[in-house]
Amino acid sequence: MADRRRVVIVTGGSGALGQAVTQRFLADGEVVCVPWIVDKERERLEASVDAATRSRLLLERCDVGDDAAMDRLVGNVATTHGRVDVLVAAVGGFALGDLEHTDRKLWDSMLAVNLTTQYVAAHAVLPRMLAAGSGRIVSVASRAVVPPAGGFIAYTVAKAAVIAFVQALAAETRGRGVTVNAVLPSTMDTPANRAAMPDADPKAWVPVTAVADAIASLAAERSAHVTGTLLAI
Repeated sequence: MADRRRVVIVTGGSGALGQAVTQRFLADGEVVCVPWIVDKERERLEASVDAATRSRLLLERCDVGDDAAMDRLVGNVATTHGRVDVLVAAVGGFALGDLEHTDRKLWDSMLAVNLTTQYVAAHAVLPRMLAAGSGRIVSVASRAVVPPAGGFIAYTVAKAAVIAFVQALAAETRGRGVTVNAVLPSTMDTPANRAAMPDADPKAWVPVTAVADAIASLAAERSAHVTGTLLAI
C-alpha cells in the first residue's frame, strides 16, 4: 500500500517557532524535511524530537537562500517520497534601526533573510505542486508591520513585502489546487525574545505552539478553499 503521509518542508526549522512547527507536523503523522546549515542547528533539531517520530524527520544541509541548493533539496525529497505537499517558510530575523541608523548591510540582510528566502523556497516547490494539482504554502510574516511601524524599518519593509508576496502568489495560483497563506504573529514567547526583553511580561506574548497550530490549520487538506489569508495571532 502506498504511503499516504504528507511531506512537509519547513525552512527555519531549527528556531523556536520552526521546532514547534516541525513537532506539530510530526505529531500529526507527516514526514518533515528541515534544511540546516551549521551543525548546531542539526543537533538542536535532533534533540527536539522523540524517538517515535525521529524516523520521519529528514535533515539536509542546505542554504535556503541559495536557489540551486533549494532546488536540489526539493528534488531529493520528491525523488525519495514522490511528493511535496506543504512548504512552511519560517526563516526570519529581526533587527532594530530607524532609517537614519540602518546601513546598507543591515538593509540587505533583513531583505535577504525575511523576503528572499520566501521567494527561493516557494520558487523551488511551486512547479511540483502545480503539476500535482495540490499544495500548501504557509509563510510567516509579522503582526508588528500591520500597519507599518517605525524603529525597525528594514524588518518592517521586508515583512510587509512577505505579505504582498503571499497575496500576489495566492492570486497567481487560485483555482490550481495550491493555496498560499500567511500567519502574522505578534511577539512570540521564545528564549531569544526573553533574553532581548528581560523586563517585559511574557504572559502577554504568543506561545510558539499557538502559531504552529495556526500554520497546521492553514496547511491542512481541508483548507483547500482558504488562500490569500493573513491570519493574525
